[in-house]
Amino acid sequence: MTRDPDRVVELLWHDGDREPRPGLSLARIVRAGIELADAEGLEGLSMRKVADRLGFTTMSLYRHVPGRDQLVDLMRDAVLGEQPLTAPQEGGWRARLEERARAAWELRSRHPWLAEVRGTRHVPGPNAVAHYEYMLSAVAGTGLSPAEMIAVVGLVGRFVDAEALALVETSREERRSGVSEEEWWGARDSLYERLDRYPTLSYLWEAGGYDQPEDSFEFGLRRVLDGIEVLIKERDEKRDETCRVCGTVLEGAPSGRPRRYCSRACQQRAYRKRATT
Repeated sequence: MTRDPDRVVELLWHDGDREPRPGLSLARIVRAGIELADAEGLEGLSMRKVADRLGFTTMSLYRHVPGRDQLVDLMRDAVLGEQPLTAPQEGGWRARLEERARAAWELRSRHPWLAEVRGTRHVPGPNAVAHYEYMLSAVAGTGLSPAEMIAVVGLVGRFVDAEALALVETSREERRSGVSEEEWWGARDSLYERLDRYPTLSYLWEAGGYDQPEDSFEFGLRRVLDGIEVLIKERDEKRDETCRVCGTVLEGAPSGRPRRYCSRACQQRAYRKRATT
C-alpha cells in the first residue's frame, strides 16, 4: 500500500476522537501493535497479526490506519509519550543531554523494536517533536551555531539507536539459533588458532582486554559528550568572533572595532528582538 505522509500527519496530530466504530479504535490498534512488537520485534509485526490479537479482520484495521508503515509511526510516537520531559536541576547542557540519552536507552530496553525503525522518512508525531525540542533547548545558548545544535542532537540520538540496535541483532540471532552469543564465540577455535599472526590483537587477548570489556553504552556516551564539550569550549573561546544572531564567523572590521553581527540584516534582527522582549 502506498505510503502517504500527509495521511500519517493527520493520524499522528489529530485532535479528539474520530473513530467511526466503537468496537475498534486507533488507540487499541496502536497498543496491540506495541505489544506484538515488544514480543516479536518489528519482523513479527503485521496487520494480520494485530487484527488477530484484537479479534477483528485485517480489513477492519485499514479503516483506521492505512498500513503497517503508518502503524509503526503511530507506535513510535505512543511509546515516546511514556517518558516525561523533566530537566535535571544541575549540570547544564551536559546533564540534560545525558539524562535524555539514558532515558532513550531505558525506553529501548522496554521496547527494543524502536531501534529497528530505520530510514529518514518517518513522520514525527507530537511526542517525538517534543523530545527533539527538549534536546535542542539543552544546547541552546552554548555558543554552537544553529547547524551545530542540530548536528549534536542528531549525533546523540544516532549513538543511542546504534547501541540499541546491536543488542536487538544479538537477541535476534540468539532466538534464531538457540545459541547464546558467548557460546557461539566460545566455539570458534578454528578462528582463534589463526590469529597469532596479528601481534596487537594477540597482545590484547593475552592481556585480558576481552575478558572484561568496557560497557559499550557507558563508554560511548561519555566519549560522545566529551567531544561535544570540546566543541562547545571552542565556541566559547570564539564567541566574540561570531555573529550574535546566526553564528557566522566574523571577519575583522577595518576600523579595528570588534564586530557583533555579520550583516546589517542580522543587526536589525537583533534590535527587533530586543525591542519586543
